[in-house]
Amino acid sequence: MTDNIADLVRQRSADDNVAVRFLEQSWTYREWVQCCADRAAMWSSICDPSSPPHIGVLLDNVPDFTMWLGAAALCGATVVGINPTRRGAELAHDIRHTECQIVVCESAYRPMFEGLDLGPAGDHVLDVDSADYAALIGRHAGAPVPAAPIAPSTQFLLLFTSGTSGTPKAVICTQGRLAGVAGSMVGIVSLTPADATYISMPLFHSNALFAGWAPSVAAGATVALRRKFSAGEFLPDVRRFGATYFNYVGKPLAYVLATPSQPDDHDNTLTRGFGNEANDADLAGFAERFGCQLIDGYGQSETGASIVRVPDMPIGALGVAAPSVKILDASTGMECPRAQFDERGRLLNAQDATGEIVNTAGTTFEGYWNNPHADAERMRDGAYWTGDLGYRDDAGFFYFAGRTADWLRVDGENFAAAPVERILARLRGLLLGAVYGVPDPVAGDRVMAALHLAPGVDFDAYGFAAFLRAQPDLGPKCAPAFVRITSGLPMTQTNKVLKRQLAVERWDCDEPVWLRTGEGGYRPFGAADAAQLVEEFERHGRGGVLDR
Repeated sequence: MTDNIADLVRQRSADDNVAVRFLEQSWTYREWVQCCADRAAMWSSICDPSSPPHIGVLLDNVPDFTMWLGAAALCGATVVGINPTRRGAELAHDIRHTECQIVVCESAYRPMFEGLDLGPAGDHVLDVDSADYAALIGRHAGAPVPAAPIAPSTQFLLLFTSGTSGTPKAVICTQGRLAGVAGSMVGIVSLTPADATYISMPLFHSNALFAGWAPSVAAGATVALRRKFSAGEFLPDVRRFGATYFNYVGKPLAYVLATPSQPDDHDNTLTRGFGNEANDADLAGFAERFGCQLIDGYGQSETGASIVRVPDMPIGALGVAAPSVKILDASTGMECPRAQFDERGRLLNAQDATGEIVNTAGTTFEGYWNNPHADAERMRDGAYWTGDLGYRDDAGFFYFAGRTADWLRVDGENFAAAPVERILARLRGLLLGAVYGVPDPVAGDRVMAALHLAPGVDFDAYGFAAFLRAQPDLGPKCAPAFVRITSGLPMTQTNKVLKRQLAVERWDCDEPVWLRTGEGGYRPFGAADAAQLVEEFERHGRGGVLDR
């Protein structure tokens, strides 16, 4: 296996297997590599050699995105994946911060740039569906495939983190790191040229690139693209493309499973999928319904720490990891005690056992672009700190407890949100749920849950209270004080819940909110309750926290 992406692209230049399928179009690898070479020549003709060779790409999952990836690889440039859900000053900051020389986009996204200072890229925005773009590419048609050797250390990608709990950071990924990941993934999911990889997760994100595109190029497999993820079109697309493998991240499995089941769901070509953040019920339900084996793991765009699932592991666990991966107390740097559970499965020492997931052996992480503060936060004393909370049991199994921002303090007791979310996932009729902290009028937090129920399911306050009472592993302080019934959780483009938005909105939203009563039941939370709560905050001198 090669140690750079350029060679992965070049080795496909005489390959007549289908490389990319999109709608009714297709390109062989031979044709696709030529398209990459044409774009590499065009880029070389317009780039400023005195500035970083950064190419901003603001595209849906269309063929041109993959061609610009190939072009950048061949000429040693960097693709900056621009998130189309960013707007205004945030979008402009992303482009300026990463020093893009050009931005490649579609005409539908062009109006987003009006009135924005994009830096040097402001004068070089290319619309892939315009006649000018076609003419520009046409002037370089048939360009030779660049043959200059590319070092593994050549920067290839700047990938913005999801920003679910803070400002997105641009993760650096070199050609060597991605080539290594691609080679590993080919082995993990056994990709061959006979496979077709279905990619509906956005190509600006690491999951689609690390688990979908790069290993497919390495194996010579076909890449089947969908512009954006659609739960309803997932199975029709799989059948149309003959997809045998797919990648996922976030909550798409839950959305696919929420579509009406059909007697012929097993009649499809899928054999396996790879992703992360799926719960046990969705993994089992997807495999049973579609006859597809799923490999769910834990990792990051930074590839700083890896945890893998193994047979017969406890329900709710992430899996096992190398001996260098530990749970550390961020305040002391010491390893946290192992998690202890009672006979009902309730975590007894959450405050002591929960810490940050850390790879003490370091990592291949290459840093964030122009962000030394974030680098120092991740790399401390030679160890990689993931920013994720977790705990580990006596058998060595890891459990995810949420982001560091998901740490709640209720009545003086600290605990994390993710274990509570795993309990709520057992609720019949729940499509997706999120647990987060909102301010308490006296001190610390109260637990709030946002519940997205499946179509046709109404919230039953009495039934929900009974459900909570029946959960043996739910701690006495973990039951939600507020429950928001939502028609849809705010999500990133990569299907991750934007908890910081939910936490800011609190109970001040246009959706039904229920309040837990002293008897453990729930009643509707109205305007009078909100006014009384504000008075309580003021009475305890905490009115200012409601303005944050």
